[in-house]
Amino acid sequence: MSIQHLDYLEQLESESIYILREVAGQFERPALLFSGGKDSITLAHLALKAFHPGKIPFTFVHIDTGHNFPEVLAFRDRLVKDLGVHLVVRKVEDTMIQKNLKEPKGKFPSRNWLQTFTLLDTIEEFRFDACIGGARRDEEKARAKERIFSVRDEFGQWEPKLQRPELWNIFNGKIHNGENIRVFPISNWTELDVWNYIRQEKIALPSIYFSHEREVVDFNGQWIANSKHAILDANDWVTIKRVRYRTVGDMTCTAAIESTAADIDEVINEITATRISERGETRIDDRVTEAAMEDRKKGGYF
Repeated sequence: MSIQHLDYLEQLESESIYILREVAGQFERPALLFSGGKDSITLAHLALKAFHPGKIPFTFVHIDTGHNFPEVLAFRDRLVKDLGVHLVVRKVEDTMIQKNLKEPKGKFPSRNWLQTFTLLDTIEEFRFDACIGGARRDEEKARAKERIFSVRDEFGQWEPKLQRPELWNIFNGKIHNGENIRVFPISNWTELDVWNYIRQEKIALPSIYFSHEREVVDFNGQWIANSKHAILDANDWVTIKRVRYRTVGDMTCTAAIESTAADIDEVINEITATRISERGETRIDDRVTEAAMEDRKKGGYF
């Protein structure tokens, strides 16, 4: 079928499948970074379609901070079993012990920035030469600087001024020994595109993406899950709210939004009406500095 006759979701799907096949063709030890969130689930679905009826040729990798939502971990384990893929899990807590790293402080101590150490160690351990991620350009301005094939040097670091041109969908995966490529097949998708695709393909998601009741704490106007990782004091107000999550990160750095959206159509209507990006509305760690995400990415973050 000619690309001119595809609708916009089919065009996005076609591009992403092309990128995934390029990864399989150009790299020897590719991995798919899998968090159990909607974007990595969409990537898994795209990979399934890209290589059907064969097996997905990527190792799935989850960098576990220890602060994950239990519902997401349970969903992760069911999905990788259904897909028949090999899942590598490496824990930030183990890295903290090995490297004598300090536990972050604060009311909601996020280990998000510590993931970088564990990720780089995992890449070195398995000698991954390409790591596929679910980042999108509409999430955060630093991610808009990424190419689809984004080069990391031998130290895992990213230099936004040294990115390769990608004209006419030609992706250059040539790297020197020790370097790796981060690949973003849904870079040209938006949050709304992902949800419309999930609806079209009938893709299952963790329950926290839909409205549910949860104990939350008011933190600077945001609703953070009341979990065993939170360090609360007598002045903190714990309440039960009907909420859902737009993005899945650590329980300590991801805010819920009040919502009654109980199915995909209602979620899509809600997203259509908002003007705030999912990370801008719900990720505490992105607000540390103006360039918080870019700083982490330069150091080797996803």
